[in-house]
Formats: sequence, C-alpha cells, structure tokens
Amino acid sequence: MERRRNGQPGDTPMDVLARMPALVVLARLSIPSLAMSAKGVIVYANMAFAEMVGYELDQLGGSAFPEIFHALSAVRSAQAPADPVVQLQHCEGWTVRARMSSLATLRRTDPIVLLTFDDLTERLWADAH
Repeated sequence: MERRRNGQPGDTPMDVLARMPALVVLARLSIPSLAMSAKGVIVYANMAFAEMVGYELDQLGGSAFPEIFHALSAVRSAQAPADPVVQLQHCEGWTVRARMSSLATLRRTDPIVLLTFDDLTERLWADAH
C-alpha cells in the first residue's frame, strides 16, 4: 500500500505547509472553524464546529448561518470588532455561547469569511454556579 507523503526530501516545514490545501488545514484544526459566504451561507465547517453545535457535518454545509446564529446579520456580526461573544443554537435547542474571532479574511474581493470560535458555555455556566 502506498502511503501519501506531505513533502519531498529537503523540504522545510514551510514548504510542506505552502502546498497543503486549505481544506486539509481547516479539517485538521481542533478549533471550531467555518467558512461563510457574504450572504451568510455556511460553505464549510470543520468537525470541531459541528461537535460544538451538535450537528452532522453534512447538515451544516449549505445551511444559512442565521439558522444557528442569534443575530440580525451573520456577516455584520462577523465584522464586529474585538472578538464578540455570540450565541449559537445547538441542535438540541440550547444556547452555545462562544467568542467569535475577528475575520480571518475581510477584503471586499474575498467571496468568503473564515471564522473561529472559542466555546465559553461551560466556563460561563461554572462562573454562574
């Protein structure tokens, strides 16, 4: 059986990273991450994000972010400064509070925005009790 190699002899780690497809990098992140179109449609979510909100990966792709996001505009909320705490709707109906990153991409020519999340739900619950 042939084993896939990530690099060639003499490659630096940066050489390997430069050739790695973005979807591979996003999938390997343990940080909940997603890519969303300017219209608020989820075009990609990694397993960590799916687990945080309790959905299967195939349920998230193509869905409208506002369906699981309590905000007037997902994109406008994504553009808010200073890593806002947002409320996500878990598939079982309860609220997941998470700190949403500033945009990883925010140029007018970018067709998507990349977001990461830090789940604060357990921390906030413990602080309240």
